[in-house]
Amino acid sequence: MVKNDNYFMYKAIYEAYKTSDSGDVPVGCIIVKDGKIIARGHNTREKKQCACDHAEINAIKKANKKVDSWRLEGCTMYVTLEPCPMCAGAIINSRLDKVVFGAHDMRYGALGGRINLLEGNLEYSPEVESGVKEKECADLLKTFFKKMRVKERTKSNPII
Repeated sequence: MVKNDNYFMYKAIYEAYKTSDSGDVPVGCIIVKDGKIIARGHNTREKKQCACDHAEINAIKKANKKVDSWRLEGCTMYVTLEPCPMCAGAIINSRLDKVVFGAHDMRYGALGGRINLLEGNLEYSPEVESGVKEKECADLLKTFFKKMRVKERTKSNPII
């Protein structure tokens, strides 16, 4: 089996589904080195009540332990949603070679959606590829937020 960006993005989508019982926004992330997944992460902000527990940060921490280094050179991150400014900073600081994301985030995206933290004269910037399995990634988020809106409406108006 040929492992390509589509294959690895499906693995990130699978990781996003792990948030289904926690109320966390379904974002999944994997980190790949030499064609093998070395780390997985999904959002755990609601579950752990920690603002920093984004999928990307969780995966970076696991990858750092796996390679026994803060540097993730030679690694590619696959994430279902465009990283926010905090995660983009962690990506830059961890020296990931490449970031592949699915859905654009026009509200908080920091790799070209809302802003682009990679513009300018940074000493280090990873390669970025966007839109891989974009529809599947966006649909996952749309479904989640639709369920959340219904839940909020029924909470405020139990007759519905």
